[in-house]
Amino acid sequence: MRRLFLTFFYTGLLPKAPGTWGTIAGAIAALPILHYFPPTTLFLVTLLLSLIAIREIDKEEAQSGIHDASEIVIDEVAGIWLALSMSSGTWAQILFSVIWFRVFDIWKPSVIGRIDQNVSGGLGVMGDDLLAGVFAAICSAGTYQLLTYAGLF
Repeated sequence: MRRLFLTFFYTGLLPKAPGTWGTIAGAIAALPILHYFPPTTLFLVTLLLSLIAIREIDKEEAQSGIHDASEIVIDEVAGIWLALSMSSGTWAQILFSVIWFRVFDIWKPSVIGRIDQNVSGGLGVMGDDLLAGVFAAICSAGTYQLLTYAGLF
């Protein structure tokens, strides 16, 4: 059951780019939540998911001895859910959130990289992706505003 959760229904076991697949699967899973409920619901579900994930990742790492295994993608799911809960409103913003989230999750600039490198356990695995989600939300909203101001939306 833990493996199902941490790999987000086994999307983390796909052979190439598990983080990207986890992000896409997470974004798709968020769509019905955003359609039927306000974004604050997704935000609160993200907080709950993150707390459970930190505990389960700690258990998994203690058992396997591997920190931040590539098949664990629940952190990407939480990160994209956070970004979507903060910025989504249109299909363009959803797309921008996914793109910006992957940029920050792969690049890991500034404090995102420091969390990734210096914080151990489940908090470290989840922390960098949650912060990447915040940065992605800000950039998604900014990108959308700039393109709207330019008359493209």
